[in-house]
Order: sequence, then C-alpha cells, then structure tokens
Amino acid sequence: MATDTAQSETGKVGVVAATMMVAGCIMGSGVFMLPANLAATGGIAIFGWAVTIAGAIALALVYAKMSSIDDSPGGSYAYARRAFGPALGFQTNLLYWIVGWIGNIAMVVVGVGYLSYFLPILKQPLVATGVSIAILWLFVFLNILGPSLVTRVQSITTVFALVPIVGVAIFGWFWFRSETYLAAWNVSGLSTIGAIQSTLNVTLWSFMGVETAAAAAGVVANPKRNVPIATVGGVLIAAVCYVLSSTAIMGIIPNDVLQKSASPYGDAVRLAIGDLGGGIVALCAALGCLGSLGGWVLVTGQTAKAAAEDNLFPKIFGKVNAHGVPVAGLLVVGVLMTIFQLTTISPSASQQFGVVSSITVLFVLVPYIYTCAALLLVGHGHLGSSKALYTIMMIVAFAYSLWAIVGSDAKEVMWAMVVSLACIGLYALNYNRTHPAAFPLDKSEA
Repeated sequence: MATDTAQSETGKVGVVAATMMVAGCIMGSGVFMLPANLAATGGIAIFGWAVTIAGAIALALVYAKMSSIDDSPGGSYAYARRAFGPALGFQTNLLYWIVGWIGNIAMVVVGVGYLSYFLPILKQPLVATGVSIAILWLFVFLNILGPSLVTRVQSITTVFALVPIVGVAIFGWFWFRSETYLAAWNVSGLSTIGAIQSTLNVTLWSFMGVETAAAAAGVVANPKRNVPIATVGGVLIAAVCYVLSSTAIMGIIPNDVLQKSASPYGDAVRLAIGDLGGGIVALCAALGCLGSLGGWVLVTGQTAKAAAEDNLFPKIFGKVNAHGVPVAGLLVVGVLMTIFQLTTISPSASQQFGVVSSITVLFVLVPYIYTCAALLLVGHGHLGSSKALYTIMMIVAFAYSLWAIVGSDAKEVMWAMVVSLACIGLYALNYNRTHPAAFPLDKSEA
C-alpha cells in the first residue's frame, strides 16, 4: 500500500513528494532570477503577475482534470495523442522534451549564478559553463539511480529553496521602500498594456512545471487522486511565494542595480541585514535551484520513454534498466544539454537566463494549448456537472497562452514556429521507419 509522504512499496511516490516535485520544478529557477528580469519592466509587473497567476491556476485545473480522466504517463503528450492523433502527439512530445532539457540550462545558470556570491570566479563565463555542465551530469546520474533518490533530494532542496523565498516574502517588507519601488514603476518605455504584456513571457516561465506531476504520472502512486492534488497545490504554493517575495525585492534594491544582479535574493538580504544573511540566503537559493534539476531531468526522461513505447521516438529512449529507468535516453539528454550549454554562453547569468527561458516558454505553450483543447475532446461526456466550470478554465488558459505568444519577441516566435513545423516533417520520417507497410488509403476510415 502506498503512503502519502514517501514512496509506495512499488517504488512510486506519494502525494506530498509529488506536490513538492511540482512546487520545486515551478520555483526551481524562475523565482530566483525573476526580480532581476522583471526589473527591466518595473513595478507595473505586479499586474502581469495577476494575469499570469490567473492563467497558471487555470492551466493547473486543466491538467488536474485531464490527469483524473486520463492517467496515462507522458502528460501533455498523452493528452494530445489521444485527442488529435499521433502526429500532433509526436509534435507535442518532441517540443516538451526539448523544453525539458533546454530549461535545465536556465536552472543551472541561475544556481551557479547564486554560487558566484561565494566564488566570484564563477562570474567568468567559461568557468561558470564548466561547473554548470558538471552539475547537469550529476543530476543525470542521480536519475539513473532511480526516481526515489531524485524525489527525495528534490523534497529536501525545495525546503532549502523555501527559506529565502518565504523569508523575503515575510520579513523583506520591513526593508521595503515604496519610493524605491515606485521610482521604477514603468521603465520599459512601453504603454501600460504593452508593459504588462511584456512581462507575460517572463512570468509564465516562472510557472512552468504545472504539468510535471501529470507528465510523471507513471512514477506517482494512485495518480488519479494524487496528480490533481499535487498539481493545484504546487501552483498555489508558488503563486503566493512569487508575488510577495519578488515585489519586496523590487522595493529593496534600486532598479538599475537589480537589473544586473546575478543573485537578487542574496543581494536583497545582504542590503537588509548584512553579508552573513545574504550568504545564507544565496546558499539556500543555489541548493533549491539546482535541486529542481532532478525533477526536470526525471520528467524529460519519462516523456521520451512514453513516446518511445508508442513508437514515436527511437527505441533507445524506451530502453530501461532493472529499475525501470530509461538510462540511454537520459545519457542522450546529458549530451544535448552539454552542447546547448556551450552554445548559449553569455557575459552574465541574467542574459543567458533571459535567452534560454524565452525560447523555452514559446516551446511549452504549444503543449499547453493542445492540452486545453484536449480537455473538451477527451473529457466530453466525462465532466458531468463540472462541464461549465472546466470549459471556462479551458478558455482562460487557452486565451492566456495565446496572449503570452503575442507578447513575445517576434524573432523568437518565428523560430518557434519553424521548429514546430519541422516536428511534423520528423513525424513523417519516423512513421516510415516504424510502418514498413503502405500508408492506408481506405477513405471509409475517415
């Protein structure tokens, strides 16, 4: 019988561990670099928070309901495949898989950025890159040892992450200065609507992870019950922490300084109570951020494994060891992360984080949009008296996702579309590989 606080006897994780995984994946890096990225817009970003939280909660409810209807492992991929067929299922899974390992680059960049608080040499791009690659491979090997160790590590590091977040959210307001906050109310040079819209890509990154429990349903005990609870619970924990802590920091650190900060939480606490406090916070933030890599590497491996089992990915991603871990797939992910880490080297952690996170957000919006639509298709006849509620939630989440695309950089949107369309071509190649027989032409099947 599975327990709620640890792992079941079959090796699956319970509701508390799953909730901490969702909260940890959401808050893994977004919260720790967020104040610096939002500083480019200013205090008006508080309205962007309101929009994003509404969208994130709607997305969480969509994923929670989908997981209660269909507990297939793979999350967004499984839903898109069932609703729209294998072609869009392949596209969804490939994009989400890319999101997983590219997003890990952003997380390790932020974690190493906080470590630079203690080791200034880590501010040198080449040194930081070398350390980042070593950390990425550490978490690949931890995942090879099995999901139990990964979720245990992430549960512990999420507690460390909550120390600076909750501490700043509660006590940071004693050093909050309204004049500091309001002096940089809107420094973007855009109109009010334009400024709010410009924050959506950044703030959406901070909520990426709402779907991780659904994507990893294969390793969650009693998924029909525990995945919805973990999904909504993780989002609510993150939402409260985000708004309170990031707003407090924007009222502590002057805007021009905050925009260049590699460790906003550590710098804020240092200004408030001195170097010792700043060091403790920076260490906790680094541990929390880097610890979240475990959950994201796990999710990346599981989504590729699910697709390989459906013949949509090469079989190498579906090969598992005696403990059910897709070792070969994880090693491929490790190589790809290393290559991408080397090709996105930037002069500062904030710049590299901004580039990687923007790309990641655009890729993940496609699976989000497909999942919203899948709810009404797969859920048709299964929503009962809640149909009106979930229809509204789907519309809110769908509209928010589209608005986030509109507010993104035009060049990045163009490349995201190119990659999305290329996925369909790759599906055709994969179909020929896995279906030696002729393509069926019986029109009566349409």
